Amino acid sequence: MGKRYREAPMTVVRQSTVVDARPDEVWRVISDPRNLPRWNSFIKEVHNVPPNGLKPGDRYWTEIGVLGVRFRVEARVVEIDEPRSAMVRLSGPLEATIRTWLRPVGKGRTRLEHEVDYRLKGGPVGAMVARGVKLLGAPTILKRGIRAQKRQVESG
Repeated sequence: MGKRYREAPMTVVRQSTVVDARPDEVWRVISDPRNLPRWNSFIKEVHNVPPNGLKPGDRYWTEIGVLGVRFRVEARVVEIDEPRSAMVRLSGPLEATIRTWLRPVGKGRTRLEHEVDYRLKGGPVGAMVARGVKLLGAPTILKRGIRAQKRQVESG
């Protein structure tokens, strides 16, 4: 159906891991967008993050660099249930809905799970992003990110 209407198809990727920390400790790290460049090398900068934590309706933006081209992706917080879940929508050459869940799995351990529904838009920047995602693969990018989050939380 996407091709018939000249829309890029949506793709869903999901990754999870168990972190040796309580949900509130995991939340403190993963709910701060300023950490994004630590988890994903394509994210160069994060701007306009509220100083006192995110709440529904908040907006910030990231500068992403792929194959020598930089572009802006807007983020809007849709919902937050601290420290259990969050949903953020991205718009720009990359459109996505990112869902995050934290679930206790025993004493001092947390299952961290991310699901990303994404669509790459057309045009020259969208084509560049699509090449970068195709080169590395969205599951690999998400897997690297969730491993980096785990390392950051567990390192204190």
